[in-house]
This record gives sequence, C-alpha cells and structure tokens, in this order.
Amino acid sequence: MTCEAPGWRSYGPSRRSTRTVRVRVSATILVVTALAVLLVPPIVQLDQQSVDLASKLLPPSWSHPFGTDDLGRDLLLRCVYGLRVSLLVGLAAALTATVLGTAVGALAGTFGGWVDRVVMRAVDTVSSVPHLLLGIFVVAMFRPGVWPVIVSVGVTHWLSTARIVRAEVLSLRSRPFVDAAVSGGASRRRVTVRHLLPGVLPQAGLAAVLMVPHAMWHESALSFLGLGLPSHMASLGGLVQSARGSLLAGQWWPTLFPGLFIIVPTLAIAGAAGAWRERINPRRRSELML
Repeated sequence: MTCEAPGWRSYGPSRRSTRTVRVRVSATILVVTALAVLLVPPIVQLDQQSVDLASKLLPPSWSHPFGTDDLGRDLLLRCVYGLRVSLLVGLAAALTATVLGTAVGALAGTFGGWVDRVVMRAVDTVSSVPHLLLGIFVVAMFRPGVWPVIVSVGVTHWLSTARIVRAEVLSLRSRPFVDAAVSGGASRRRVTVRHLLPGVLPQAGLAAVLMVPHAMWHESALSFLGLGLPSHMASLGGLVQSARGSLLAGQWWPTLFPGLFIIVPTLAIAGAAGAWRERINPRRRSELML
C-alpha cells in the first residue's frame, strides 16, 4: 500500500496551468509592447520634443491619451520613445554582459586550479561593490549618452553569468562524453569549443534574457539620478524624475504612465524567462539572482 502526499496529484497540473497563464499574459504584453514601440511614433503625428507651454500638464484625453508633461509634450510619445531607449540599453547591455560573463566563466571552469581560484576571487571582489555605485562611477567618466549607459550596465552585470557558466562547465567536465573526447586525444581548446560551450549556451541565453529587465531598471535608475541619458532624450527614469513636483501638486499622470512603462514590460520579460528556465531545467526551482 502506497502513501501519497495530500494534494500531490493536483499540484503538477495546477502548476502547469499557472505557468501557461503566465506565459500567455507575458507574451501578450510583449507583443503589445513591440507594436507600441514600432507603430505609435508613425501613427501619432506629433513631435515628442515639441514644447507647448499652453498645453502643459493636461490630463489624459482623446488628443493626449496619457496627458502632457510640464512642458506640454505628449506623454504617450515620450513614454514610447523612452521605452525604445530602455529596450535598446537592456538588449545591448545584456548581450555585452553575457558574452563577457560566458568567456570568464568558461575560462575558470575549463582550466580549473589556480586559474579558477584567481578568476573567482576577482569576481567576488567586483561583486562586493554595489552595481549602481559602480555604474555611476563608469558613467561619470563619459558624457551622458546611450553608449556610456550600455557600457556601464554591461561591465557591472556579467558576474552572475560568469558563476552560472562556470558551474555548468564544471558539471559538463565530469560527463562521460567529455572524458571520451579527452581520452581520444582532443585538445583542451577543442573540448571547450565543441563540447563545453554548446552545453552552456542554454543557461547563458537564459541569463541574458533575465538580465534585460535588470538592465532596463538600471538605466532608469541612472536616468532618474540625472546620470544616464542627455536631458533632450526621452528616458523613463528621467520622466519619473521630472514629474516629482507634478505629483506633489496632484497631477498623477506624469508619474504613473512612465512608471508603468518601466514595470509592466520588465515583469513580462521576467515572466517569460522564468517559464523558459523551468522548461530547460524543471528540477531547479531556485531563482537566478541577476
């Protein structure tokens, strides 16, 4: 006679159902986000930089669905252009950090020994500095712009990817097919390129996707502090920062809509990436801390 835990049979289907709903909601939000970024600027025939002081801080209406900011600029267009910049920064920074982290993690895991110890101690040392503080230091060395922000986020967020790739490489090194390749006379470089790197690509790709929302939040934080993009460029963090006075005066829309444009797309990306993580590694329930 077997004994089953209460509710065990219903747990699996319930979890799959929840994951399906999460994936569908995340995919819908991402499609809407992509359509907004691509279609709103050409459809809405307004200049997002056009200043009209007579129309400043207008509430949401048919002519201005998200209202206007303190300079009379259409807030919908400003949010869409800010989201475009955030997505550009997030994708480019995630790619940069993933390439750098994969190279460092593969180096440490492949060579092992003193190389592994030196590399990982360097990773631990850099990790001891808060990301935002280190990012501010990097951005402060350049003029405000998109590329300094990308470099800042990219060079401060490769550490977790390096740890993940190193762990995967160490796991793969103990597999029989790697032992067979080494016994057959394959060089370390060939084993790394042909066997180890292809094995870590799914985890590296997952780390890159999970890093996109983190990079977008980082860019918004830098812009909120006035260290990210130039003032003439739309930035979601900059829009929130410039709307603080309006919020105190009772105008809620200049703060609400840029905040939603930061939160909703990044949560959708994280939700889709979480489903991917469960699919490629269903036994692993721990979160990847990026």
